[in-house]
Amino acid sequence: MLKTRLIPVLYIKNGLIVRSEDFSYHQNIGNVINEASRYNEWDVDELVYIDISREKQYDMRRDDHKIKSTNTIDQIIKDISIVCFMPLTFGGGIRSIEDVDVRIQNGADKITLNTGAFDNPDLIRTVAHKYGAQCVVISVDYRLVDGKPIVYTEFGQKNTRTSVFDWIKECERIGAGEIFLNAIDRDGKAMGYDIETIGNAVEASRLPVIGCGGAGEMYDFVELAKLTKVSAIAAGNMFHFTERSYPRSKQILKKEGINVR
Repeated sequence: MLKTRLIPVLYIKNGLIVRSEDFSYHQNIGNVINEASRYNEWDVDELVYIDISREKQYDMRRDDHKIKSTNTIDQIIKDISIVCFMPLTFGGGIRSIEDVDVRIQNGADKITLNTGAFDNPDLIRTVAHKYGAQCVVISVDYRLVDGKPIVYTEFGQKNTRTSVFDWIKECERIGAGEIFLNAIDRDGKAMGYDIETIGNAVEASRLPVIGCGGAGEMYDFVELAKLTKVSAIAAGNMFHFTERSYPRSKQILKKEGINVR
């Protein structure tokens, strides 16, 4: 029986880790390399970095003399991979196979495609053919519109008028290996996961689904694991601001009978 993974998500904006809320408010909270080192000490299952920089200009504002400053995304990925000994997924701003090559060659194990995949679905097939389907994670950002989950792209700003479930099925058909499902309306709100949409997404596809968006306390993880067949549970802000949140969450999940590592 496959174990349910627990995955920290870190958002990079202009070279720094940020706290995200509603995909619109971003608070600087840390250095990208230091954060990777911290999670490595916790022996996390996987680590997901998503670059949400609009301008694609990076300034790490060096705050540790042991950490050199860098200003390119490929160098940032390379520096993260040096201290990251768990599977590393990297996404954001990927529009071509060349963009994928840069991330993989500099240390990413998997990549997430979002707007790039929606605008050019053939990119999914190209990446899967070159690196294998297991490398292709489709990041699906969505909002509830009239009670139905609709895919949004362009940093969560563009309503594609496409059903989340239709898009997931299409991504599976083309060759994706995993779905990262993120509820925009719950981002940073600590109101719990969208159990209904995540559960329906799991049933709509044979692909593993990672649920994200809304974790406010550790028992939110338990609820999602017990009420859906989700393959992985992801969270961002909770792991930043709660003391020893990751190992404590694993302990609670095990105590509640969830099959985790």
